[in-house]
Amino acid sequence: MKIRTAADLGAFIKERRVKLGMDQSDLAEKAGTSRKWIVEVEQGKPRAEIGLVLRTLKTLGVSLDIAIDRTQKASAASESGNVDINNILNALKKRP
Repeated sequence: MKIRTAADLGAFIKERRVKLGMDQSDLAEKAGTSRKWIVEVEQGKPRAEIGLVLRTLKTLGVSLDIAIDRTQKASAASESGNVDINNILNALKKRP
């Protein structure tokens, strides 16, 4: 599943929680957050704290693998997906 937006992530969390037979209160307690926060994240809250998101995903038995989207051109990224700081600095120097 590709997650590109906060709404996608919220839908995934809700789907996984329901599949595991958990209600929002159960997940909140196990993840160490509030039910209100779970509700907001499941609704696609765009500014959710990343640490809580990761802890919630871990509670749901989910880990993240990051992939480079090869369909988008990234001027400062090498083919391996690593960022070359020198390319970034050179690009900044060339700006008017």
